[in-house]
Order: sequence, then structure tokens, then C-alpha cells
Amino acid sequence: EEQDRLLQNRPDQPLNPKVLRIAIIGAPNAGKSTLSNQLLGRKVFPVSRKVHTTRCKAWGVVTYEDTQLIILDTPGLTSPFKAKRHKLDEAMLTDPWDSMKHADLVLVLVDVSDHWTRNSLSKEVLKCLSEFPEIPSVLVLNKVDLLKKKFILLELVNELTEGIVNGRKLEARSVFKPNSSSSAKSSLQITPNSPPENRAHEPHCLQEADRVQEGCSSDSSSDTRASESRLVTEEGQEPKCYRPRDLKNMKGWPRFQEIFMLAALHGEEVDTLKRYLLMQAKPGSWEFHSEVLTGQSPQEICDNIIREKLLEYLPLEVPYGVTQVTDMWEEGPSGELFIVQSLLVPRKSHMMMLIGRRGKVISRIAEEAGQDLMNVFLCDVRLKLKVDVKS
Repeated sequence: EEQDRLLQNRPDQPLNPKVLRIAIIGAPNAGKSTLSNQLLGRKVFPVSRKVHTTRCKAWGVVTYEDTQLIILDTPGLTSPFKAKRHKLDEAMLTDPWDSMKHADLVLVLVDVSDHWTRNSLSKEVLKCLSEFPEIPSVLVLNKVDLLKKKFILLELVNELTEGIVNGRKLEARSVFKPNSSSSAKSSLQITPNSPPENRAHEPHCLQEADRVQEGCSSDSSSDTRASESRLVTEEGQEPKCYRPRDLKNMKGWPRFQEIFMLAALHGEEVDTLKRYLLMQAKPGSWEFHSEVLTGQSPQEICDNIIREKLLEYLPLEVPYGVTQVTDMWEEGPSGELFIVQSLLVPRKSHMMMLIGRRGKVISRIAEEAGQDLMNVFLCDVRLKLKVDVKS
């Protein structure tokens, strides 16, 4: 009732309100929901190491002083072939596109720790960006803390932007130094083509890359050299329009306005991105009351958090076949919440996996999900899970 009341209330906006709608897109498991949770300051979106944890679009609200950020968390962009193979809902295909239609800015998230996919944007992401070229886009390189060799970031920037950021050409080159000790650090230095007074208008990656100075482990052989990488910006030409046939030969998107490097799981540099987003907000009426955190109902949040744990603790495709049914949802006299949910599985073998030896698996799921729900709802939660085979 309280959530419904907040959603129906007229926004308590200030005299000069500002607003920004942000769509976060990317490949499955890039960390979109983790970043959304960090921006919100509370865990309201499900997160797991398995792909397709987010099954439909959901939004969260960040209200700071006179500004409201509306964050649209979307499922990972996937192809119709993969959706059919994994028996995914149609929403998995349509929701990211629907979010783009309502966005003022789009964040494209790339997992730089995945060496199989990090060197190029997926065709689905490129197609989505090309369909909405008028929407400003920002490239976010996630999980940079997992990279031992930081100079790889410069290579990725060049590939994922087609060498162009904010309408200017980026030229990456290496200046090799004589032999150095294994403890030498590879510093990322920037040599802009613009005068110093224009420095404030350069992409974030050009201003901040020199701060990414964690060392890369160098080979101990005698011919090892420490490289000093540089990015040179040149004035680019007017951006061209990209047709579907152009995308076949493209690995990156040449219209990114900014680039951010962060580790969403640990919150590293997320505040920097958040400050940037607040600065991009434009004058406009708030859409929600300042106390609204998400558009999801409490039951939806509960279902998502339990499903997150199912994905975490059950093997292979097993968690995707579980049906969740809420049997009881009651609030106690002291504000505590009592929840009973049935987990229905298609086979008895799946039921045994979900229960676990001596009930250890289902007990751990209930305990961890209950703790997460307490952190979201800010009250005591008593969660009971029952397992049965679908009739």
C-alpha cells in the first residue's frame, strides 16, 4: 500500500527541477544490474554470475537535491536465435529497445574481463545504437579491477570507439623505454591536440586515464620493455549516418561522448559516473516522488531476489525452469514481514538438487534471500521456502 501511495502521489519537486532518463544496455552478464544497484545505493535489481538474470526492464530512481535520475535497467541484448534456443520471454528481446525509446542518454556497458567479447560491441548493441543515433551515448568499461595489464584499456578504447570519441579522432601509440625492472608501472598519458583551456571539454577518459596507473606485470626476460601509452586527439569530421550494412564491418561505435572505466561490483569510480549523470540532467518536471526508489512492487523485488539465489546455487539450466508462487505475504504487529513462497520444479531430480543434502541448499537460499530483503525493505523479514514438483 505504501509503495502504491508513493507511485500515485504527485512528485514533491523543487522550483527548478531537472531530470535525466538513462538506459543501460550491453551484452548479458556485463554488470548492468550491479551498476544500477550501485547508482541507487540499494540492491533492488537481481544480480548473479549466470546470464539473463534480468528478465524484463525495471527502473530505479535517484533523487539528489533538485535532480532526478531515472535508471532503466534492461535485459542483456540478445539475438532472436539465442532467445529461442534458451526459451527466453519475448520481453528479453523487446524491453531494451523500448527503454531506448524513452531515454535521454544511454550507457553501453562492456565487461573488459571477458577476453572473448571485450574487443567488439555485439551486433545487437550496434544495431540498437544505430537505430537511435540522436540519443547521446557513453561507453562504460566495467570490471577494470580484474585486468592485470592495464594498457589493454587503451587498446579497447580505440577498438570500441572506432578511434573516435566526442567527434574527435583518437590515435593510440606506444613509446618504448629501455629495459626496466619488473615493478615498473605503465602510465596512461594523454597528449591532447587541443589547447589547455579546452581541457575541461574533453572526454572523461582523456582526463582520467592518466589516473589508471596500476602496474602491469612485466616479463622477467632481458628484452622486456615497459611501454608508455599515449592517446592523441584530433578534430574529427561531422559524424556520418550508419546503415545496417555498415555495421557488418564495425567493431565499435564512433559516437560515444564520454568513456568511463570502473568496477561496479566494488563501487570504484561509480560516484564519478553518478556526478557526470547529474550534470547531464536537463530542466524538466520530476516523474516520481522523492521517496520512490523503484517501480517494482515489493513482491516483484522478493521474486527477483529469490530467483537470483536460485541462479547462484543451482547448476546449468535448472533455475530457469523454477516457477515461484507466493503463498503468504503478511505484515506483523511490529512491522516484521512474513513471506512463504513455493518453488515448483518440473522434475523430482531438480527438487532434490534444490533441497540439497539435509536441506542445506534451500536453507542457504532462504537465509541469503531473507537478508537481502531486510536490506531492501529495512525491516525484519521471515522467509520460508517450500519445494514441490509441478503437477
